[in-house]
Amino acid sequence: MDDSPPRNALSGADLIRDEAKRAPTGPGVYRMYGADGEVLYVGKARDIRKRVTQYAQGRFHTQRIAMMVAQTRAMEFVSTDTETQALLLECNLIKSLKPRFNVLLRDDKSFAEIVIRRDHAAPQLRKHRGARTIKGDYFGPFASTWAVNRTLNTLQKAFLLRSCSDSVYDSRTRPCMLHQIKRCSAPCVGLIEPDAYMGLVAEAEAFLTGRSRAVLARLSRDMQAASDDLDFERAARYRDRIRALSALSMEQSINPRGVDEADVFALHAEGGQACVQVFFFRAGQNWGNRAYFPRVDRSDGDADIMEAFLGQFYQDRPVPKLVMVSHEPAERALLADALALKADRKVEILKPQRGERRELVAHALTNAREALGRKMAESSAVGKLLDGVCEAFGLDGRPERIEVYDNSHVQGANAVGGMIVAGPEGFQKNQYRKFNIRSQDLSPGDDFGMMKEVLGRRFARLVKEEEAGENPVRPDLVLIDGGQGQVHAVLEALAELGVDGVAVVGVAKGPDRDAGLERFYIPGRPLFMLEKKDPVLYYLQRLRDEAHRFAIGSHRTRRSMDIKRSPLDEIEGIGPRRKAALLHAFGSAKGVGRASVADLAKVEGVNEAMAQKIYAFFRPVR
Repeated sequence: MDDSPPRNALSGADLIRDEAKRAPTGPGVYRMYGADGEVLYVGKARDIRKRVTQYAQGRFHTQRIAMMVAQTRAMEFVSTDTETQALLLECNLIKSLKPRFNVLLRDDKSFAEIVIRRDHAAPQLRKHRGARTIKGDYFGPFASTWAVNRTLNTLQKAFLLRSCSDSVYDSRTRPCMLHQIKRCSAPCVGLIEPDAYMGLVAEAEAFLTGRSRAVLARLSRDMQAASDDLDFERAARYRDRIRALSALSMEQSINPRGVDEADVFALHAEGGQACVQVFFFRAGQNWGNRAYFPRVDRSDGDADIMEAFLGQFYQDRPVPKLVMVSHEPAERALLADALALKADRKVEILKPQRGERRELVAHALTNAREALGRKMAESSAVGKLLDGVCEAFGLDGRPERIEVYDNSHVQGANAVGGMIVAGPEGFQKNQYRKFNIRSQDLSPGDDFGMMKEVLGRRFARLVKEEEAGENPVRPDLVLIDGGQGQVHAVLEALAELGVDGVAVVGVAKGPDRDAGLERFYIPGRPLFMLEKKDPVLYYLQRLRDEAHRFAIGSHRTRRSMDIKRSPLDEIEGIGPRRKAALLHAFGSAKGVGRASVADLAKVEGVNEAMAQKIYAFFRPVR
């Protein structure tokens, strides 16, 4: 289905001038489309007609805008009640459509949080990622998995809250190992009274909401009281809890006294690239930081980059009370109103001028400058390697997208093909794909046939997308883990689909599979090797090893799922409850298969007819 608007015979500034006559005069969002239906740009305006007319006048501040106008073949307008709503819609559309000429936040992974569940008599402490669908108290975001795991580990030591699932909790008849190592108070078997357990929950909540000093003071008093009563074992437990919490507080490198809840954004732009360093402060503690590298143009101003970044960043994330920035966004008041509308409370966007808050922003700015410097150095190095790949394989130009393929299986079982993607930005892990081998005609271990199936499916989809008018990215180079046989199998698959112009290279392992002795096969050329210490060879080895790692991991995941699958899953009418009852009664699927009809019928939930069906399943008529 094509969502783009109907085409106009005009193009460029003439088309925009014609569309402006029908554009609404109120606030809203406009979209510009290219010749192939690609969304070129999404913008918002207080008066759409006035803004669109400016594009038609032909006086452009930058070459990029002139190029965008020249490529425009269609436009679309959406009216909103207010400019604030227009800003929110613009950010949402930019994030979903990824227009070529907009500033774009490329890494939109969700952050991990800690949640204290409130839908169980014994609240559970656990890590959470994604939408807040569980009833409970959420604390975060944490910038890294390492940070949230470290915090969870410390909270378990300090507050002894359960981390197990409800099913494990309900099935316990004696304390688990976590209780033995003093990380759980074992509410599952009643080793702590419900009121006392809820007291631990309240202490954990107090600590996570910034009242750490009060919690530590109370624990110190309890430790002293236990010591006065000569109950040294209990005093030692309090001491260990105090140490854990104190260690967590000290590990936070920056703990500002005057900032309880805030996000800090610092932008450094240079050479047509930009880095935004984000620090998270919650409960008066630093909960980590992360560097982002949004897609920008040399002509984009710092204020415009900051506005676009903040709008997209908070599309699906909770907004704190205070947002501190190194550069004031282009429309700070409007953006603050939009974030307040999303958060349903006041949100302040502040560029600090003095004091501790200014120091926090300066620290983040230093991190942004250093991170961008490292990335630019890495990009330069990768660029030289890609030029080396171009020269080694005789390509027409530097490859921007390299796809590497490998297969993994055990004697043909659970066969999986893996595709990884690399380019100037390094490994593009969101582009990785796995292919479960489906063909029933392949003999076990037929690597040539597996490779042909994988490449056939991958490029069949590419052809389908191109025929539908979409604009999929073609690889500039396809690397195959294998030699002449695998390469010819791939070429056959491409020829059957009518795909040409894609460079295919086979990477054959050297004698005894020694690294450094790889031989490369290109159709029409004899096998050749690269110098053993050539950096390009090391780079190609990294690509091949990453493809191998990804294919092996996908194979192991599939094999693990097969191992967990039970024959009982194939019997119609056997759901989770009956399956659990049967396994509980007979110990295993083999035990169920050996049971008589009479024994099967004794199991709860299994009637005579179902017993006959189960019995017949394990004894098929020959």
